[in-house]
Amino acid sequence: MTKHKFAWLPAIFVMGAALMPSAYSAVPIMDGKNGVPTLAPLLQEVTPAVVNISVQTRSAIEDNPLFRDPFFRRFFNLPDQAERPERSAGSGVIVDAANGYVVTNYHVIKDAQQVIVTLKDRRQFQAKLVGTDPGTDIALLKIDAKKLQSLRLGNSDLLNVGDFVVAIGNPFGLGQTVTSGIVSALGRSGLDIEGYEDFIQTDASINPGNSGGALVNLKGELVGVNSAIIGPSGANVGIGFAVPSVMVKAVLDQIVRFGEVRRGRLGASSEDVTHDLAASLGLASTAGAIINTVEPSSPAEKAGLKAGDVIIAINGKSIRNSIDLRNKIGLMPIGETVSLELIRSGKPVTTKVKIAKPLDMPGTEAETVPQLAGATVANFKAGSSRGPEGVVVTKVDANSPAWMHGLRPGDIIVGVNRRKVRSVQEFLTAVQAREEAIILNLLRGDFRLTVMIR
Repeated sequence: MTKHKFAWLPAIFVMGAALMPSAYSAVPIMDGKNGVPTLAPLLQEVTPAVVNISVQTRSAIEDNPLFRDPFFRRFFNLPDQAERPERSAGSGVIVDAANGYVVTNYHVIKDAQQVIVTLKDRRQFQAKLVGTDPGTDIALLKIDAKKLQSLRLGNSDLLNVGDFVVAIGNPFGLGQTVTSGIVSALGRSGLDIEGYEDFIQTDASINPGNSGGALVNLKGELVGVNSAIIGPSGANVGIGFAVPSVMVKAVLDQIVRFGEVRRGRLGASSEDVTHDLAASLGLASTAGAIINTVEPSSPAEKAGLKAGDVIIAINGKSIRNSIDLRNKIGLMPIGETVSLELIRSGKPVTTKVKIAKPLDMPGTEAETVPQLAGATVANFKAGSSRGPEGVVVTKVDANSPAWMHGLRPGDIIVGVNRRKVRSVQEFLTAVQAREEAIILNLLRGDFRLTVMIR
C-alpha cells in the first residue's frame, strides 16, 4: 500500500460465528463466573479506541467585528471582557494508532477554534484538523500521542437488517457509554442533511454527544460513524443513523491524500426506476438509475451513455437507485476510470468512463462576498444552452467561515433563499436581503446540494 492508503482496512473480511443467517451477528460469550451471556470482553477490546471530543467555538460577540471594537463597546457600555468561548462535546474514533488519526462528524468540529481529544485513560491532546467533508458529515483529526489503540474497519456492505450492533459514544457529556441494538434499515437517505446520504439506521440508543462515535458489529469492527437521530427535541426514540464504514474509508483516503474530498463528475443526470418505468422497459426490478440527460462533451457522452440507459452497477457493485449512484460517483476520485454495467433496450451493456474534474472556472474577475468570508465568486455560464447558469465559487480559503460552512471551489450557486440567481450582482443583492439565514442551492459536479449559512 502507498503512504496515502489506510493500512487498517482489511483486504479480506473474515466471517465469524453467527447467531442467525447474517454476516456479522455473533453469539455473546458466556461469563464463566456468573454463567450469563456478556459483551464485556468485546467492549474491553474496542472502547479504548472511542474518544471524547471537546470543542471550543467563538461566541456571537466574537463573531461580530463591531463587538471587538473598543470604542463601540464603550459607546454601548459593554463590558471589556468578551463572552466566554462556547464549548460543546461529541465523540470520535481512533482509526489509525500509528498516525494518531481520529475520525468524527464534521458538525461536531464545525467552527471550532480548538479541539481537545480525551482518551478513555483520561489523557488529553489538542487535535489538529487534517480535513473535512461536509457532504458526508465526516472530519479527520490528528493527535500526537503514544500507546493508542485503534478500531479496525469492517465492511458495511456486508451488513444485513437484523444484525446486532453496539453504539459507543459520550451522550450528554456523561462519559463513555455503550448501548446495543440491531440494524433497522440500510441505505437511508432524504433526511434533509447536506450532501451524500447512505445511512445505516439502528435502534441502538444514539443521543446528543454520541455524534462521531462508533457503531460496532459483534466482531469488534467499526461499521459506521454515528451521525444523526430523529426524535422530539433531539431525544432518542430508537431511530439513529450512522455513516457506513465503506463511505468513511473512501472519504478518509482522499482527506489524507489531498486534505479534502475532490469529487469529479460524470456529466449525466438520472432518476429512480419506478415500477411503471421498469414495466415499460422490460426490466426485472426497479433497481438501478435511469439516465435523463447527457451533457455534451462530458465523460458520460464520451463513454457512449445515452438517455434511457439504466445503470445497474459500478465496478461490479449493484446500484439501488439514483441516490446510490450519486453517492458512489461522488466518492470516486477525479481521473479514476470506472466500469458501468447498463441495460440498454433490454440488453446488458458494459462500458468504461473516466471521472472528470468539475466544470472549468470562468476567466472573469472574481469578487469577494462579505457574508461568505473566505470565498470569492464570479459569473458562470456553461458552454452549452443546456448547461447551468449562476455564480461559481472560484476560491475558498481553508478553514475560513465559508469553508467551514461547506462551500468548495467549483461549486455553482444557482439559487439563494429559493430564488434563482444568474449573476454575481443578483447573488449579492439576494444575500444582502437575507433575514436570519442564507440558504444556497448549488451544483457540485453532477449533484444538487443545499447549504445553510447563519
